[in-house]
Amino acid sequence: MSRIAVPVLGTAILFFACKKNDIEKIKAFSSPENLPVLEATNFETLNTDSGTVRFSLKAPKLLRFENDGQIYHEFPEGLLLIEYDENHKITSSIKADYAKEFIKEEKWEAKNNVVVTNEKGDSLKTEHLIWDEKHETIFTEEYVKIISADKIITGTGLTSDQSMQNWKITNPKGVIYVAVDNKNQAQQPDNTIERPQAEVNDPVISETPPKKAVNFN
Repeated sequence: MSRIAVPVLGTAILFFACKKNDIEKIKAFSSPENLPVLEATNFETLNTDSGTVRFSLKAPKLLRFENDGQIYHEFPEGLLLIEYDENHKITSSIKADYAKEFIKEEKWEAKNNVVVTNEKGDSLKTEHLIWDEKHETIFTEEYVKIISADKIITGTGLTSDQSMQNWKITNPKGVIYVAVDNKNQAQQPDNTIERPQAEVNDPVISETPPKKAVNFN
């Protein structure tokens, strides 16, 4: 009996010495509500509509939480989400280092090194993005950079359809024009949208804009 009583007594003294706030923190930390109800690694799934694949999702890790009636999936190690058309051709993709999917709200939140690429190969780069799956729109209030074949557009805030075909920067900052070398561009397969994108410090940047360029004040 004495061997059991000693550690029990020590534990009782420890919790008696704790402040009320500290105990509440300990309870909150150990509460099952803060733990995922499901965990998966190397997760892959397909979303279909009438038998046609519309989205594919790949993630190193998925956690499912069900807290206070809210259900969401967390992707702490990032994800790659790809959208397809009815002909199984890639129309857009979203890649991020961290993401959440809110099930009931039908919304996604992506953070850290977020890259959205459309069918033409244009890329949007930002640090925070919301995808409203129900209304098929994406938006952000953060700094954005849009990289296309002939220019780089920067600004703050953006709204767009989820395929990045029709977008608008809320506060555009400027345009950097890029010299395109068609001879050195590798031809990509029809089912991919990935291709090298020019950055601001690339040596191909040109100070002379094309004749039909779009300027922002």
